[in-house]
Amino acid sequence: MTIHKRKLIHNVEKIKKRSNYQPFVFGKPVLLWIFMGLLGGSIAGGYWILLEHLTHFMAQFQGWFVIPLMAISGLVAGLIIHFIGDPGELKLIVNNIRFNRGRLEPKNNPSMFLSSLLCISSGGSLGPEAPLVQITGSTGSLLGKILRLKGENFRSLTIAGMASGFTALFGAPLGGSLFSLEILHHKHVVEYYEAILPALVASSASYVVFALIVHLGFGPVWNFPYYHLESMFDFLYAVLFALVAVVVGWCFIYLAKFLQFFWKKTKLPIYAKMFLGGLILGIIAYYLPLTRYFGHEEINTILTGEYTISFLVLLLIFKIFSILITVTSGWRGGFIIPLFLVGTVLGSLLHHLFPEINLSLATISCMAALNACVTRTPLSTAILLSSMTGFHYFVPITFASLTGYFFSPNDPFISTQKTQEGS
Repeated sequence: MTIHKRKLIHNVEKIKKRSNYQPFVFGKPVLLWIFMGLLGGSIAGGYWILLEHLTHFMAQFQGWFVIPLMAISGLVAGLIIHFIGDPGELKLIVNNIRFNRGRLEPKNNPSMFLSSLLCISSGGSLGPEAPLVQITGSTGSLLGKILRLKGENFRSLTIAGMASGFTALFGAPLGGSLFSLEILHHKHVVEYYEAILPALVASSASYVVFALIVHLGFGPVWNFPYYHLESMFDFLYAVLFALVAVVVGWCFIYLAKFLQFFWKKTKLPIYAKMFLGGLILGIIAYYLPLTRYFGHEEINTILTGEYTISFLVLLLIFKIFSILITVTSGWRGGFIIPLFLVGTVLGSLLHHLFPEINLSLATISCMAALNACVTRTPLSTAILLSSMTGFHYFVPITFASLTGYFFSPNDPFISTQKTQEGS
């Protein structure tokens, strides 16, 4: 009888092993990541359509009308934040991912959704990437909570949600997924390596859904002039242009810290600060219309237009100032594409000073270095720019991006990138 029992137990164990056999790596976790990407892409598509319609309506206000429009938009967005709740900024997202077990609170989404739509559509110098990351990332947290995920599985699903938001706007699954990981750290680049695959799968699914919803093409976002690698000196030019962009990046970071200190000292309520910020932004946009909006369309305008050196200098100074006022006065949005616009203006200016250097090489080198300097994302910046510009010579972009990263100040723009756990 004992022998029969042993045989029976042995046969049951063999059946269990066969039933648990999985012939492919593909499994339930992959389906969850795909679902997260589909959900994130749908959210991003809906947000983008609303943003386009609202922007089209707001764009009808031209001339001096833009001044009261932006002031009132700032006031209303500030009142939304004051009464509904403060959704926080990118540094809060970074802090929660690192030190709050990857938990992003969805309760702040209505405030972020409404305030960011108003800030961006009225002409603020911030883009929709940060709101999308907040909303899709917190959706990932909510899904993880519903499924009772714990530890790294929970954090990975949150990061996958963030990646789906990044990718939807940037149109680059590999770059978007890597960006969502890189931006979390000061020096480690990618610490949460276990989230790389979830982020990439979710990004790929989000990319397809977003493109289908908003009917975007699958090619480059910006129309850069053709570039052909002529000599090894082009790598040196990329580094030299990157060093110029680093100087601009340092100015941007420390001017932002000064303005943050200034707004904090005023002790004004959020809606008053955003009203004053909107008033300043409206005045700047009245005299320099290209400073209005976050730069998605304006980059192509600068690349194809004919501008004088003096105009480009003014545009560079006041676009930086517009971004800084937008960021520090409480307006909601992301600063990544606006930084790409500043890099475009700087590169065009350098091309005017050194016309023998290819415009695309000068511009993309500045874009890569400036963004890597401010956001500390050298790898994803290079990949994103290669995808979004169609600039297929990857090595010059990498040289410029690494230069921006290694020569950036030790005190990061996103303060929570540097905070060490337990400090």
